[in-house]
Amino acid sequence: MPEDIRDKPYLLHKDILGLNFIRDPGIYLYRRHYRSGLRSHIMQVLNPEDVEKENKGIIIDGLRWYPRAEPLKMLRIFRKRFDTLEDAEEELKRVKIIQTYLASDYLARPGEFLVDYSRHGKCEILLCGLQEYVQGQILDPWGLLNRDHLASLRHDMGFDNTEGSARISDQWIRGVRERADNFIKKLKQMIAETGRVPDLAGAGNLILTRSGNIKLVDINNVSRVSFDSIISLDDRGYPICDKSIEALSLIEQKLLGRFSLRTDPIYDTFLDPERVKEVRALDEEFQLSMAPAMSWQGSS
Repeated sequence: MPEDIRDKPYLLHKDILGLNFIRDPGIYLYRRHYRSGLRSHIMQVLNPEDVEKENKGIIIDGLRWYPRAEPLKMLRIFRKRFDTLEDAEEELKRVKIIQTYLASDYLARPGEFLVDYSRHGKCEILLCGLQEYVQGQILDPWGLLNRDHLASLRHDMGFDNTEGSARISDQWIRGVRERADNFIKKLKQMIAETGRVPDLAGAGNLILTRSGNIKLVDINNVSRVSFDSIISLDDRGYPICDKSIEALSLIEQKLLGRFSLRTDPIYDTFLDPERVKEVRALDEEFQLSMAPAMSWQGSS
């Protein structure tokens, strides 16, 4: 009996072509993205001509270069199962909430859709997404976010670092901080008005783009925000709400220089030292429990 695609540790091009809702042979190549993980398969949708250039190289000024094929889109196949169409539509509503508040400046356009996944003569509901591919560098809330680090990320994006570029770099960094301020305001508004927060804590979930925007690229895990003393866990046992609020506070501290955050109603509950200590213990317990799976999966 063929294995359910949602249960496979990872997918290959042939697995995608084997799906009943994908045209075979089709005109695209599908390659596993490095962030495929616990909650969804993520496949790069590639132009075959770009992949051929990547493999065989191209001649420029007498030198052979091997340009990496850039994805046209990212295909997400969610692992989550839905008993009814209503359950799947409820999941889509949570995605719509994020789209409403973050819009395209701060969110990789997700393009979710539901399909009939055919297995053994039966059809099941499968949630997929054809998502915008976002170029940029990972922004880690727990890492360094000072001027030097931002300048390094800018350099890694291919910006010119020659003489006279320091002033331009400083302007770009100021732009990053201004856009981060707006990003934070929109997230706080979402939390206050809907009681929901997306996963800001997952590795690689936030990308800093060349334009200086912070973009959320993972919409797999939208959690409810509760201001009571109970630390809620997601379906994997991870304190995602607390960690996402912590990530938000770290971005605000490090990029905007705001360190007296406990007066903010959103942070008052979640930054309590005893609660932070308890969340850290839950996080460590989760990481230990996931160690075998994480050896072949990402954290998406």
